[in-house]
Amino acid sequence: MNIKGLIAIGLVGGLLSGCASTYSAKSGILDPEDFGEANRQTYAAMIVNPDPQYDKPMETSAESAADAIERVRERRVVQPEGESTTSVGGGGGGGGGGGGGGG
Repeated sequence: MNIKGLIAIGLVGGLLSGCASTYSAKSGILDPEDFGEANRQTYAAMIVNPDPQYDKPMETSAESAADAIERVRERRVVQPEGESTTSVGGGGGGGGGGGGGGG
């Protein structure tokens, strides 16, 4: 094997070692009890009140749903305006400044 092959193998090994993780439940760094917490929260939310009672009846009808679908199909829905997430100059939030410059 030539020197270029050895260098390539060394580089690949070095790069792959960067992907290795020493954090695991077996090492004691992660608490195994924390895994599945999202599922436990979801189940708890479902069983807290399986039969909720509301003050007023839920008002909806098939007619209002059909009207909404027709508005979408006919494009009578108010389209949201797009906003740019990048802007140069102008205003700003908490820390301040935007700036104008002149020349």
